[in-house]
Amino acid sequence: MRSDPQRLLATAVRRIARAEDRAEVVHELCAVSVEHFADAVLVYLAPCPGPSHEPEAVPGQLHLTASRFPEGGQDLAEASGAPLPALASVAQSGALAEVLRAGETLSRLSPAIDPALRELLGPTPGLPEGHRVLLAPLSDARGVVGAAVFLRRPDREAFDTDDVLTAGRLSAQAALGVSEAPADPPPTAPAPSPSCPPSTTGSPPTASTPSTAASPPTASAPSTAASPPPAARTHKPLPPSPASTAAPTPMRREGDRLRFAGAATRRIARGIDLDEIVIGLCRASVPTFSDAILVYLREPLPVGDERPVEPLVLRLHRTDRIPQDDGLLSMDDPRPKPPALDELVAERCTVPGGGALAEVLRGVRPVFTGSPAAQAALPELLGKGSESITPDGQHAILAPLRGRRRVIGAALFLRSPERPAFEQDDLLLAAQLATHSALGIDKAALYGREAYIADELQRAMLPETLPRPTGVRLASRYLPAAETARVGGDWYDAIPLPGSRVALVVGDVMGHSMTSAAVMGQLRTTAQTLAGLDMPPQEVLHHLDEQAQRLGADRMATCLYAVYDPVAHRITIANAGHPPPILVHLGGRTEVLRVPPGAPIGVGGVAFEAVELDAPADATLLLYTDGLVESRLRDVWTGIEQVREKLAATARLTGPDRPPPLEELCDEVLDMLGPGDRDDDIALLAARFEGIAPSDVAYWFLEPSEATPGRARRLVRRTLSRWGLEELSDSTELLVSEVVTNAVRYASRPITVRLLRTHVLRCEVTDDEPRLPVLGQARATDEGGRGLYLVNRVARRWGASRLSTGKVVWFELDRPAVTGSVTATAAPSR
Repeated sequence: MRSDPQRLLATAVRRIARAEDRAEVVHELCAVSVEHFADAVLVYLAPCPGPSHEPEAVPGQLHLTASRFPEGGQDLAEASGAPLPALASVAQSGALAEVLRAGETLSRLSPAIDPALRELLGPTPGLPEGHRVLLAPLSDARGVVGAAVFLRRPDREAFDTDDVLTAGRLSAQAALGVSEAPADPPPTAPAPSPSCPPSTTGSPPTASTPSTAASPPTASAPSTAASPPPAARTHKPLPPSPASTAAPTPMRREGDRLRFAGAATRRIARGIDLDEIVIGLCRASVPTFSDAILVYLREPLPVGDERPVEPLVLRLHRTDRIPQDDGLLSMDDPRPKPPALDELVAERCTVPGGGALAEVLRGVRPVFTGSPAAQAALPELLGKGSESITPDGQHAILAPLRGRRRVIGAALFLRSPERPAFEQDDLLLAAQLATHSALGIDKAALYGREAYIADELQRAMLPETLPRPTGVRLASRYLPAAETARVGGDWYDAIPLPGSRVALVVGDVMGHSMTSAAVMGQLRTTAQTLAGLDMPPQEVLHHLDEQAQRLGADRMATCLYAVYDPVAHRITIANAGHPPPILVHLGGRTEVLRVPPGAPIGVGGVAFEAVELDAPADATLLLYTDGLVESRLRDVWTGIEQVREKLAATARLTGPDRPPPLEELCDEVLDMLGPGDRDDDIALLAARFEGIAPSDVAYWFLEPSEATPGRARRLVRRTLSRWGLEELSDSTELLVSEVVTNAVRYASRPITVRLLRTHVLRCEVTDDEPRLPVLGQARATDEGGRGLYLVNRVARRWGASRLSTGKVVWFELDRPAVTGSVTATAAPSR
């Protein structure tokens, strides 16, 4: 079942507000949670704090105060451990203490939850599998008062992100209730005990024992003297909240305000990006300081020293309020909810240069909305909804948000008329909240711009799309080391080479910085240039090593360079200190290729060695960086073996006659990574070898003579006839004649003509002259110079590349639709 979080919280606030001591607060938390949210709840509380209790302190012990399981819930009762420890010791440097200090609700997504639960519930707690466990600290402005564990059955849906937020809010309300437990018992209660109430397990408490805790700055005892708003009001005030009967009392002591300010600024400071900071401001303010808050930010938000856009435009970024109760007694009541704050006010407003709102924002200091300046400014900010949500008097504060150089927004704090009004000292508190939030937003915007630049740099360094060379399919993945470190030195590339070959490259520059990304870009560009010269893999690595030394003494990198020939079904690989590739055969057999490891690029003076291996059709080669196989939790060879086993298991799923899809194969490999396995960025390149069948290849060695172009035309015509491509004979013969004629003119050794039949018809002519032909415009009186012009006009694509022994000129023609099955064979000929 899925409950409404707002109604659930409203019910919890109402029931916790009626509790008269710590034990009753815990009982109400358990009852509400088991009825509507979880299948079981365990609540541990700290001993009653004394006068010297510090907000930052974490209690050394937690007592099991209540545990509740539903009827028939013995499976959860047994799973949680039998018996539950009644007392848990909290080591100040342990995982549980860190979780309690952080104050954030944890799910199984967090690696910190398991060690914390072991400290709390014993060394081997048996808990439901998957995301069916939540650990929520009970903490308020005064410090940590306990912890709650929420459990769900294995047959229930797992906790999601919204459930984590709901558990955090339930725990926050319970912490306020525990802290607000009266120091003296109610008149009908038995005499108080000087010590804290004993732990009770498995049933609700039957007696109340008061806490000696002082009233915190963020909550109040239930109020029974609140008076309704005056009948003479002509507009609707801020609607009363369910917590209005238990609304926080004003913070009348300086120590209360200091403790609240410290806790609030710590919460705001924990945010990294803009949304986290604004959420921190809202959660710190509601319900502790105000009943509702509206946060407006400048649009667009200026970054650093850039000139802000004029005119000043404010957009409603976030609202928050105590959930509305409206007398609901049932969680499933069908009556409509009250409108949200963002439905009552304008989402966007333009601030006139000489208007009242501009004057308030320039003044920087927060003001009560009852002042004449604020009364004139609110309609500009909120639009027509200002009267419906703004209470009279000192129940609202308008606080400008000023960054380092300019106003970047505004925050409006609201209290319902049933709450005590803001005091003069609350203006100082609002100013502190606004200042910390604005500075945090300023820094978050600057960090966001830097992250964007780093993202763009990394994206520009990696290929936008992979080529589609003949005879091979490609897929790739790149994952940064973390959301906060999105640049690194890992890269991959696929470079088409002459002769329908393709170079596959994966490399890793040391470090995770902009410098690493820049060095990576330089090495990748160098590798592309060297590949264009058609150098052997070992020579490519040698020149990369020299380039890395020229870039600097500490520019170290690993690299694996492989060249796949789809005609010969062979692959040549050279390695420079990189993890070896993994080959997945058809049927699921996998092997780690035995490639000489070599020394990393940048060492200098080291020779690299290349090996030539078979590349069978339908086999898949996986190239990767060490981030995939190495982490703090495992060494390189353990990771390689795990990846190999994962590839084998995935390949076997498609059967013995079909290779696994490349994209899904890459996803499966990355899915094996756990939360603790991402210490480094990851580059992944997968190549499926399809090859070109011998029946689709024809090649000839021809001596350079005057008769060679005519012979080449006859051989091409005969081959096209066997292949059923007679429609291409005229155009192919014309282009072959022009290219072969140019090769014969300059060649001193036999030339090679090769035809490839794939999705296109490709012709390659190779000779020993290194100079590349240049497309030019022949004059009317020239006798030659029109060969390449014809090739450029007739061919689908054409090009020329240098080889280590000369050059190759190639062109492609689109194949016509084939209506019948034609088989052809072609043998080498001279």
